[in-house]
Amino acid sequence: MRRTSRGQKVAKTIRAVVESMLECHFGEDIDMDALFVKYGELLPSWRTEEVGSPEGEGMYLRIEVGLFLFGNCFKTNLFGETHVFVSSTESAKKVLSNESGKFTKKYIRSIGELVGTQSLLCASHQHHKMLRSHLNPLLSTSSLSNFVIQFDELIVESLSEWKHRDCIILLDEALKITLKAICKMLMSQPSEDQELEILQNDVSHVCKAMLSFPLNLPWTRFYKGLQARKRIMKMLQKIINDRRGSDIHDDHGDFLQHLLMNGNGGFLTDEQLKDNILTMIIAGQDTTASAITWMAKYLDDNIEVQNLLREEQLSVSKRLTASNLSLEDLSNMPYAAKVVKESLRMASIVPWLPRLPLEDCELQGYKIKKGWSVNIDVKSVHFDPELYSDPYKFNPSRFDDEPKPYSFLAFGSGGRTCLGLNLARAMMLVFLHRLVTTYR
Repeated sequence: MRRTSRGQKVAKTIRAVVESMLECHFGEDIDMDALFVKYGELLPSWRTEEVGSPEGEGMYLRIEVGLFLFGNCFKTNLFGETHVFVSSTESAKKVLSNESGKFTKKYIRSIGELVGTQSLLCASHQHHKMLRSHLNPLLSTSSLSNFVIQFDELIVESLSEWKHRDCIILLDEALKITLKAICKMLMSQPSEDQELEILQNDVSHVCKAMLSFPLNLPWTRFYKGLQARKRIMKMLQKIINDRRGSDIHDDHGDFLQHLLMNGNGGFLTDEQLKDNILTMIIAGQDTTASAITWMAKYLDDNIEVQNLLREEQLSVSKRLTASNLSLEDLSNMPYAAKVVKESLRMASIVPWLPRLPLEDCELQGYKIKKGWSVNIDVKSVHFDPELYSDPYKFNPSRFDDEPKPYSFLAFGSGGRTCLGLNLARAMMLVFLHRLVTTYR
């Protein structure tokens, strides 16, 4: 007869205690085996996260297990703050539409310190409205039309180089391409500039530090992110000073020039300029590159979808009236638009949307205290089988019909909807077209 080790006895004792506690709370119908499988997935990730694992998925899994245990509303503690996670469309509407004016935006401390207090991401309601009024014209139809042509040129150039290489790491390539495109749009940075390589490395450090524990010690990821931010701020200040020192009316035709010349409602300070340029670099490069990479992965896993997409895009190619894609061409890609949307649903690049209650309130029957952080769990909404049938299947045709309000949250919703959503969609559509018409 096989002996039970001391460790196994301890594990069984812990499980017996936990089971009795959970059964008292939830009743005897709770699926204990499924629960402990979930814990089995969770614990190794916690352990690797503590030693600075590059995956850093422990926090996501903690929240996933919390939702598994307690349903679509649960409370936990992260970084010394109380966080509530909700995952229903009703809560999403109440929080994101903010019709009652009871919520404002708030990110965890690490994100706030890395993007800067003057960033659009961290701005109070009034400050956000002021910043958005300055930034909105930069993403107009006219600006987007010019950007599509420039981005298409970059994609064509990059994909032609891939033919001569044995191995392509798509995420690395997507990060390079999106950074070049965003920096050209924001501040006319040359695509082969050495500073761009340094910037890419620093932006990478900032992004990796965003969900790290905010401990400012030399060996921590957070410290490295803050140091990278300082270098980025120094570089941006130099560019701003150079612009101010030259003829302000020199036609750079970029984001920065518009902000320096447009004084409607008051000029932005240098700190506001730098924090928001960094924010747009992160949003335009890191999140878009991640979305492009996941989209390619889903296509590779789904040949039928890939074939339907290629058929549509070859038809678009035959109708092109110029060598480069235009914004109008992108509007004639209905199936590709669904592929983009389904990729964003599946990938859920931004996993939750944080808000701060300005007064005590109630969500899903639970009392929420002023000052707690309320997070809309985007991934749980996107994979809710009541909203999306067979949610783990990649099926672009599910978007033949408009989804239920507040069930598709890839770009947020309400007054804080992502400013660059049309830009991100355009980049993904251009990449899709060139990828499937160049390679199989």
